[in-house]
Amino acid sequence: MILSRPTPGEFPPAYAPYLAAVPEGDVFAFLQAQLDEVPALLGGLREDQAGFRYAPGKWTLKDLLQHLIDSERVFSYRGMRIGRGDTTPLPGYEENAFAAAAHADRRPLADLLAEWRALRTGSLALFRGLPDPAWTNTGIANGLPVTARCFPFFCAGHTAHHLDIVQKRYLPALK
Repeated sequence: MILSRPTPGEFPPAYAPYLAAVPEGDVFAFLQAQLDEVPALLGGLREDQAGFRYAPGKWTLKDLLQHLIDSERVFSYRGMRIGRGDTTPLPGYEENAFAAAAHADRRPLADLLAEWRALRTGSLALFRGLPDPAWTNTGIANGLPVTARCFPFFCAGHTAHHLDIVQKRYLPALK
C-alpha cells in the first residue's frame, strides 16, 4: 500500500516543511531507507566528533540524534493514538527541555544509533499495521487538528530535515 500524501487542512501549517522534505512515492520505503542513511551518516564519527556543536548554544550531534529519537517516539505515539480512534487531545512537548534532560552526551554514539534503529523499526511496524480506515482519523495534537496519515510523513520529513542540517552545518566543520 502506498499511503497518500496528507493535504493542507490535515496538519498544522508549521509541519509543511517536513512534508515537503519527503519525496513523492512510498513514504514507507523512504522511512526504510533512512534506517540505513542515519547510521551511514553518523556511525563513522568518533565520540569527540559526535560531541561537536557547529555554533554556541546549538545541539551536539548526539543531542541531535537524541532529538530524532524523542521526536520519532512522540510522532509514532500520536499516530497510534489517533489511528486507533482516540480523540483525547495530546499535549505538545518542549524539545529543548527534553534535550537538556536526556544528557545524550553521556551515552556512546553507538547506543544512540541502536536506539534510533530500534525505534524506527518499531515505527515502521506500527504504521504498516494500521488498517486503511485509520489513516483518515483526526485528533488533536499540541492543540491543533491532525490526521493519522500525517505521522509517517512527519517522522520521515523531520529526520530528513535534520540530516540536511548535519550535512550542511556539522559535517563540513568536522573535515
